[in-house]
Amino acid sequence: MNKRIEQLREYMKKEKLDAVLIGSEANRKYLSGFTGSNAMLYISFSKMVLVTDFRYLEQVAKEAPDFTCIDQGQKSLLATTVAIAKEEGVKRIGFEAQHVTYSSYLELSQHTAFEWIPTTKSVENLRQIKDEEELEKLRKAEAIGDMAFKEVIPFIEARWKEGLTENEVTLQLEQSMRRHGASGLSFASIVAAGAKSSLPHAHPGEEKLQVGDFVVMDFGCIYEGYCSDMTRTIVIGEASEKHLKIYEIVLRAQKAALEGIRVGMKGCEVDAIARNIIKEAGYGDYFGHGLGHSVGIEIHENPRFSVLDQTEIKPGMVMTVEPGIYLPGFGGVRIEDMIVVTESGIENFTHSPKDLIIIK
Repeated sequence: MNKRIEQLREYMKKEKLDAVLIGSEANRKYLSGFTGSNAMLYISFSKMVLVTDFRYLEQVAKEAPDFTCIDQGQKSLLATTVAIAKEEGVKRIGFEAQHVTYSSYLELSQHTAFEWIPTTKSVENLRQIKDEEELEKLRKAEAIGDMAFKEVIPFIEARWKEGLTENEVTLQLEQSMRRHGASGLSFASIVAAGAKSSLPHAHPGEEKLQVGDFVVMDFGCIYEGYCSDMTRTIVIGEASEKHLKIYEIVLRAQKAALEGIRVGMKGCEVDAIARNIIKEAGYGDYFGHGLGHSVGIEIHENPRFSVLDQTEIKPGMVMTVEPGIYLPGFGGVRIEDMIVVTESGIENFTHSPKDLIIIK
């Protein structure tokens, strides 16, 4: 944690800030290790303070031992934190512009003794590059997803002819991840069968898996505070030529993107590798989302592999690579791996098979 605070203080020097307030849950956790729901960090060049309420005092001592813990008592988090700033005599204080509500900003602006400086992504930018401890947790989180996928295939094989529903497949995936050590889900699982699989973010329901269905399964878990994300698409019963064609295009696009990622590229350039393959195959209009996103404490972080992202890709960035084709009335295919960028290319955290699985 100390290295992260040092990096933040370097940012503070550059921006000529005397202190910063950190209130967003993910950024608090990244800087302090504290996982509770109610807290504010006050970080200056001489102080590291975590303000919270009575419920979390013992928890702070265990999770954030480097921070001085202060009980807010009957005051608001902001009022308590401002009192610390007054005591220290600082003037220029940064706050998270993208996370502070309007009502909180009004409360801040009442304290005219300070110059309030809006900051944008001051901590999020630090979070883009994962350290070895983070990478190991992300590897383990994705390995749990691999185990869940390995178990869901025989589950579907044994039950689909009896009338297996999307909800039942979803429950199996989620229970499996829990059994293998997940503390929770990184997002609401997606299981979409048949024509419904053309909806990139479909909600599982009581629809039954039937012969000729694509089944898209997009799922992930949380392990020691870090997220995983993977997608696999299978076919039930038998695959038509159209199934095979669509799947082959998506798989080819994904493999090309994985092989083409290099340090120094821009996010939009990685996106273009897969997008151009799908476009040249005649399905460009049916791939409407970005190729991928960063993953860490939160399931969707920056940078992105997208048409608009100009971020330079660097070693230590953990990204998804998830091209898809979605045909209304027929169904869709998405194949997603989670990778870390390395000096020589990538390390793929996802090891589930990608050759098309046809459930007989």
